[in-house]
Amino acid sequence: MVLLNQSSEHVDLVQAIADLKKELNAVILAHYYQVDEVQDVADFIGDSLELARKAANTDADVIVFCGVHFMAETAKILSPNKLVLLPDMNAGCSLADSAPEDNFKEFVEQYPDHKVVTYVNSSAAVKALSDYCVTSSNAVQVVEHIGKDQPIIFAPDQFLGDWVIQQSGRDMVLWQGSCEVHELFSEQAIRDLQQEHPGCITLVHPECPAPVRALGDVVGSTRKLLNAVQEGPADATYIVVTEPGIIHKMEAAAPNATFVMAPGEIKGGPEGACVSCNTCPHMKLNTLDKLYQCMKNKSPGIELNDEIIERARLPIERMLSIG
Repeated sequence: MVLLNQSSEHVDLVQAIADLKKELNAVILAHYYQVDEVQDVADFIGDSLELARKAANTDADVIVFCGVHFMAETAKILSPNKLVLLPDMNAGCSLADSAPEDNFKEFVEQYPDHKVVTYVNSSAAVKALSDYCVTSSNAVQVVEHIGKDQPIIFAPDQFLGDWVIQQSGRDMVLWQGSCEVHELFSEQAIRDLQQEHPGCITLVHPECPAPVRALGDVVGSTRKLLNAVQEGPADATYIVVTEPGIIHKMEAAAPNATFVMAPGEIKGGPEGACVSCNTCPHMKLNTLDKLYQCMKNKSPGIELNDEIIERARLPIERMLSIG
């Protein structure tokens, strides 16, 4: 039982959230990187593509999005008439912040003949400047869908873009953004872990730089990495090179397996020294208490103007229709 002390009254948060969900006709969506207790009360847990599909197709009146701001914005774009709540409005994203709207608009205008393919880890305003959106699950598929003679801008993640170039054989102009978590994984520390655990399986997210991706036995989205665990040897040792929130579901899928979290490194510091660099500080802002409070107060909610919704919806719908 998870308890909240509220005016000397102890409230069972899990039950209170379940009661509010019924009262509001709400659905709780959570990303794999959320804290364990939030994942445990969610109706659906997934990666960005899976969550976008759920947001587009839900019959609920209220969408409670346990993720970061751009994810809740995507839900609002796909379901503009629904109330979309985000437990902590400060749950942002370093990758989305790396592409400010005005700078991105100037960049795009330098390549007027290019189609703009934008990772969903971006603001609604940047999506509105795009032709297609993608997630790490379907980025290669979407790029391959675009005619081979059509030049492409890929934004904002330079490392995901580089991986898509490798996988698709397409040349693209890359915006030089990155994720503060995935760019810091230590190549040497991962090599050391692989030597310590012979026969291990290394799972790497494509937002990591190329030298780190090259060490992976499986490279892909959080869903792909989770699938690899579900389909892999039940007692294997897995080195996990993405945000550690995913391990909660991996452990449930393979309780006899061993999961070793790869460390990051402090910029300018000793190699492999940063054991907390692999945790997203933004994803971890959402807590069970904040989830309860936002449902109780029906706030904070995502608000977008109609023009942004209309312009940003098309590239997202193109993504959903392709893969």
